[in-house]
Amino acid sequence: MRIHRIAVIPGDGIGPEVIAAGMQVLEALAALDGGFRLEFTSFDWGSEHFRRTGAMMPEDGVEQLRRFDAIYFGAVGAPDIPDHVTLWGLRLAICQGLDQWANLRPVRLLPGIRSPLAGLAPDDLDWVIVRENSEGEYAGHGGRSHRGRPHEVASEVAVFTRAGVTRIMRFAFAVARSRPRRHLTVVTKSNAQRYGLVLWDEVAAEVAREFPEVTVERVLVDAMAARMVREPRRIDTVVATNLHADILSDLAAALAGSLGIAPTANLDPDRRAPSMFEPIHGSAFDIAGKGVANPVGALWSAALMLEHLGENAAASRLLRAIEAVCAAGILTPDLGGRATTLEVAGAVCVALGSGE
Repeated sequence: MRIHRIAVIPGDGIGPEVIAAGMQVLEALAALDGGFRLEFTSFDWGSEHFRRTGAMMPEDGVEQLRRFDAIYFGAVGAPDIPDHVTLWGLRLAICQGLDQWANLRPVRLLPGIRSPLAGLAPDDLDWVIVRENSEGEYAGHGGRSHRGRPHEVASEVAVFTRAGVTRIMRFAFAVARSRPRRHLTVVTKSNAQRYGLVLWDEVAAEVAREFPEVTVERVLVDAMAARMVREPRRIDTVVATNLHADILSDLAAALAGSLGIAPTANLDPDRRAPSMFEPIHGSAFDIAGKGVANPVGALWSAALMLEHLGENAAASRLLRAIEAVCAAGILTPDLGGRATTLEVAGAVCVALGSGE
């Protein structure tokens, strides 16, 4: 039997609720499959750990994670701790520490879910957004001086390296090549950002020559936001910088019905370290503890994790079960339904058992 060791970091807010639902479904799926087993090890890192110790995770936290095959992550953030402290203290520390340089965000309009875009059918919205996940605008370079003075200065330096841009471009072109339409949109802002994103454009053109079967176009980020709303059928695979893809993927999730359904994979495609899988929604403290958080993003992220671990049949089975539950109208309040987190998870388990 194949054994996969999973580090579980439920995190903050609704994170523990949706991750518990995900673990319930994963255990049911593994039992039904019979060919693999998941060994979960939980870590209590997050805002509560910060309140106790002054740090979001232990100093050797990244090294502790290296012995696992994958990381299943919930959410990070708390109302009483600055967002940059929580994000850089945990999620980004893991992504950068393990060089999870490719962020993959599939977007689909699931059966039974209505898009805010009138008349949109499921086949009209089926995208994959590839986000550069290690540098760019979130490289962590910059600083502040003359704090509190009228002439205080704060700088945030976007860093683009040829090596970093090349590897994410090759990854994105490979993703586009694997999809039926073989179409890639390179999102940029090189008309205004004339150094880093001009390099981005130049490297994209160079890598495009390695993938002649992929149709490629370049679109400015503001025009891309408009296209997502006005012409979603023109989009297939998208590659964008750390900041741009972060914003565009949240817009994409909203167009697909809710941030609560959207998954993400923080990947080390070179497989030198474990990759991390998480829903893209935040900690959502306004609904934490109410039992109504949407677990679909966490469940879909679990499917991405299974696929990364080589359990492709199980991943497909899980996605079919999610679709069946959504199609049946078993939805949480963010999607206009009345189901609880546990009711959705339970329905997915039933759908798995029925072979949906």
